[in-house]
Amino acid sequence: MTFIETLWNEIQLFAYPALFNLYFAAASLPIGFVLALLVAFGKNSKNPVISRLCSAYIYAFRGSPLFIQFFMFYSIMLALNPIWWRPMGIAWLMMNPLFIGPLALVMNTTAYTAEIFYGALRTVPKGETEAARAYGMTPFQVFRTVTWPNMIRIAWPAYTNEVVFLFHATALVYLTLPVIGNQRDLMMTARNLFERDYNAFLHFSVAGLYFLAISMVLFFISGRIYERMMHHINVRETKPRLRFAPKYVR
Repeated sequence: MTFIETLWNEIQLFAYPALFNLYFAAASLPIGFVLALLVAFGKNSKNPVISRLCSAYIYAFRGSPLFIQFFMFYSIMLALNPIWWRPMGIAWLMMNPLFIGPLALVMNTTAYTAEIFYGALRTVPKGETEAARAYGMTPFQVFRTVTWPNMIRIAWPAYTNEVVFLFHATALVYLTLPVIGNQRDLMMTARNLFERDYNAFLHFSVAGLYFLAISMVLFFISGRIYERMMHHINVRETKPRLRFAPKYVR
């Protein structure tokens, strides 16, 4: 068998495990996005109790490794299993990595995304909000027409990085949680194949290529969305161009 045939068979072999990584990211991002908005507005709240609680939540999850958070959530679910989950008959769901994995990822991405949204919220031009209030807009109208569009435009590039980082973090799910049946993602599949023939270069390289390809797709989709947000500005023309020749005379 030639190298091309071996590589093609390897790529086909990793196609199904890649769906688990995509599932973890797709199940976590929408919920994390909504919760992050609530936490960001809570941190920006004038109520000191709400603001401090939201700040403490962000600090706790941003200040601890995601690897440890997976163990923490699994330990909590395991401790509650004989008390709650087993008598209720839902232990099969609550102890499943397909549930615990997105749960830990949601809590983690909520903290990071909330900090991004909070920073963007603080940098919304005050003059625009004051002008909207002077025009007679209600607080909801000010939020819908001024605060939200500006905030999401400012936060989108950083949020794109968080989306890609979260997708990369899905590689930790089955490295920390028990594997049930054929639930094997890219990294677990590469690890099992490596234990079979010790060909680390082939197996982990193909897994890395899947992560790279999907990340490029995410960047592409996010870039098109950002261009749509900035349709009033020609984003393509404002991008700096690389110069390969030195410029001796200005």
